[in-house]
Amino acid sequence: MNSTERELLQLIEKNGRLETATIAKLMGISVDETTRMLEKLEKEKVILGYSAIIDWTKGTEDGAVTAMIDVKVTPKRGVGFDKVAERIYRFPEVKAVYLMSGVYDLSVSIEGKTMAEVGRFVSEKLSTIDSVISTTTHFILKKYKHDGLVFSDNDEDKRIVVSP
Repeated sequence: MNSTERELLQLIEKNGRLETATIAKLMGISVDETTRMLEKLEKEKVILGYSAIIDWTKGTEDGAVTAMIDVKVTPKRGVGFDKVAERIYRFPEVKAVYLMSGVYDLSVSIEGKTMAEVGRFVSEKLSTIDSVISTTTHFILKKYKHDGLVFSDNDEDKRIVVSP
């Protein structure tokens, strides 16, 4: 990947809604070159998708419950943690799965409508997988910052500058 492609990725990572013409102007390249670069990066699966970061606590009474689950597993011979992780990420409740260093092997992020629904997922689906040794569930009570964006009603909070 070259430096121009990296610059393009950094721009769309911060704002996936930028129009191709705007990206081209910001980068000082043609719209055609920008389009070709985007198509290439999508085809190569460098760009996997585009999404919005939503504050579900605004304007709705029925926000989802998010939980982070630490999972200790026995890796499978020849495939390590990959097959176990694949089995877990195929559940529709699962939003993310990460291989971790430390006490637990996998970190699983899931969403459910209620804490009880998350509990059922852990007890009926996740913990019943043969390779799963143990789980620890952490419920997210409040989001302060996610993907570089501050969740706050106060506009001043969104301009926090950290001095070295």
